[in-house]
Amino acid sequence: MAGQNDIIVGLDIGTTKISAVVGEVGQGDINIIGIGTHPSVGLRKGVVVNVEATVESIKKAVEEAELMAGCEISSVYAGIAGGHITGFNSHGITAIKGQEVTQQDIDRVIEAARAVAIPMDRELIHVLPQEYIVDNQGGIDNPIGMTGVRLEAKIHIVTGAVTSAHNIVKCANRAGLDVCDIVLESLASGDAVLTDEEKDLGTALIDLGGGSSDLAIFSGKNIQHTFVLSLGGHNLTNDIAIGLRAPIAEAEKIKLKYGTALAGKIKGDENIEIPGMGGRPPRRLPRQILGEIIEPRVEEIFSLIKREIYRAGVENLMPSGVVITGGSALLDGITDVAESVFHLPARLGRPQGISGLVDVVSNPMHATGVGLLLYGAKNHNPEKFRIRDSNIFSRLILRMKKWFKEII
Repeated sequence: MAGQNDIIVGLDIGTTKISAVVGEVGQGDINIIGIGTHPSVGLRKGVVVNVEATVESIKKAVEEAELMAGCEISSVYAGIAGGHITGFNSHGITAIKGQEVTQQDIDRVIEAARAVAIPMDRELIHVLPQEYIVDNQGGIDNPIGMTGVRLEAKIHIVTGAVTSAHNIVKCANRAGLDVCDIVLESLASGDAVLTDEEKDLGTALIDLGGGSSDLAIFSGKNIQHTFVLSLGGHNLTNDIAIGLRAPIAEAEKIKLKYGTALAGKIKGDENIEIPGMGGRPPRRLPRQILGEIIEPRVEEIFSLIKREIYRAGVENLMPSGVVITGGSALLDGITDVAESVFHLPARLGRPQGISGLVDVVSNPMHATGVGLLLYGAKNHNPEKFRIRDSNIFSRLILRMKKWFKEII
């Protein structure tokens, strides 16, 4: 067993489930050594609504992962999602101090690009460089060492509600965990399920979760646009419960066992049994009705995402098609509906580029957990967010001051 420093944990705090994925970082490869999942009852649409219930779910998922991995978990990379997440692009320009571009020049141009007014109730989650431009020469990934006079940077800024980020850190802290970083879930999922070719050519990643559907457009190896839609698998379950007059828990089981997004493929003689509510006897209904409930909602989710893609003007940045991941992506016929809505090839996204418990995590529902682990391995952050030690805002201010000192 490697030392504690070699072990990284991704904690996916979702609306449907909370999962902890433990990975051992080796020479250029990540070995999955443990995974723990537990139903999530304290979140709604990706946002914490019950702290105690969320803390208990986190503890149980982490305990299960610790037993499987045979190690103690003390720090995690936590995912964040929900309708409060917004992303926008920004542009910065600075003069190159010497003849060659240095890391200080890059830090200064990114600081110039991120100098935009962010409301007090918003938290800066990510600053993602898209491309650098040296004296009007664009498409540069790393300008260090290049000769020039003027350096420009295009970046993508992701912000979220301060309270939502605060509550995620608070729940993790109360479960006895340090939070190394808060990561946008669609960014993490992209690391897990997309190939380098797809990121380079351009693709749309849709993470269909329980409470929200996350969109991330990748092009030129970098993220170009992000969007979170507050519709997900729970809406499908709710539609089934109302349409078939079944309890929510039973509607979820029916969705998982018989659900399909393609009503036209269902044979006319197929029937399903619906448990009765309030002591009423169970009923038998044609499976066709279930398809007719699910298909319009799935089409609506994809249509709203498509509308956002056209609103943002990024419809030409996804020639390699659409990749669908997340727990709700397991619904039968989901890729066929995506192809008919987007008029692009679609595939199911499963975690890749890992070793160890591949059979266990090779499932779209674990894409975010594995992605958080991969993000942590690439961007190791020794600083921790701990609310019980000090306020998250003061921790962020300290990090900003330290960063400014390094620039100056």
